[in-house]
Amino acid sequence: MTTTETHEPTAAELRELWRAATAESVWLRPGDWYHPAVDALAEALTSGADPTGAAARLGAVRGSTGVGIAEALDDLGVLYGLLEREPTMDAVRALCEGWASAMDELPAQSSVIDPESGLPTLDYLAVRLGETYGAARKHAHHAFTTHALVLVDVANGDLPPWRRMARSAAMGRALTAALSSGHPMAALGGGAFAVLVARDWDLGETVRRMREQVNSNAEALQITELMRQPPRIWIEPLPETHDRAVDLLNHLRR
Repeated sequence: MTTTETHEPTAAELRELWRAATAESVWLRPGDWYHPAVDALAEALTSGADPTGAAARLGAVRGSTGVGIAEALDDLGVLYGLLEREPTMDAVRALCEGWASAMDELPAQSSVIDPESGLPTLDYLAVRLGETYGAARKHAHHAFTTHALVLVDVANGDLPPWRRMARSAAMGRALTAALSSGHPMAALGGGAFAVLVARDWDLGETVRRMREQVNSNAEALQITELMRQPPRIWIEPLPETHDRAVDLLNHLRR
């Protein structure tokens, strides 16, 4: 009777498997994926060494090159999936802390994308609200009769930066998965998010999908304890004017 031995990949083999799998699933720009920090993490995992130092270095590399935290975490998940393991919280924390340290060193710059969640910023949503109010006036309607905001609050006290980033990444993924393209949305900071939706027959179903995706992503990433339970998701009527709508969003900003 013979037995079949399972071949454990070398660090180089794991790197190539990782490159192919992440390019097919989560990585947006395959040409900028490789960095020597990739090899360091693959070596740590295949040799049984502590991977946290290598994960922190990889996080710093991703942050310094403008990769969002959600994409960096998804990439880490692909690597661990190839080894049929779940990413450890220590590795996730190290990646997030490395990413944050690199982002802190970058010069301040205006952007329409929040790097933690991958969602647009409040300024972007304010512009889209202006378009909505303008279109309503053009057709002799009021924006508050045609549209509403769906607000999501998952804040659960003060969190260390790496835990906050993991939560934001999960929320960005949840909201984009729950809604079809064309729904303006924004990260308001501190676990708060806003989505502009049509006030139509599908509004209740839209809120239900959002709640389901928020809970599903929290469970998948094992960060349920980082979120308010249950998450607060509610429909907020639009004010009568665009200026008042922007004031409302700024009031909700954290």
